[in-house]
Amino acid sequence: MDGNKLTAGEVYERRKVSLGVRMTLLYAIVYAGFVILNVFFPGIIERSGFFGLNLALTYGLGLIILAVVLALLYNWLCGVPPTEGEES
Repeated sequence: MDGNKLTAGEVYERRKVSLGVRMTLLYAIVYAGFVILNVFFPGIIERSGFFGLNLALTYGLGLIILAVVLALLYNWLCGVPPTEGEES
């Protein structure tokens, strides 16, 4: 076997890692926005958001929902096993 040729399992693992890193970076950016608002702009975060809740609580619940959605999406996208009987 050629040293540069990847097996289906290796391609599958690289895809999973790449997707996981991108999703983690997306979540980190959204979370950093939450932290920056709380630290540097507390007046904005105290404003009323959805359903009469302040923006901090609304943003925090949004972060939790985003984490669950990203986890489900990752599981769905990485749930396709490698082809040709390869195991990951």
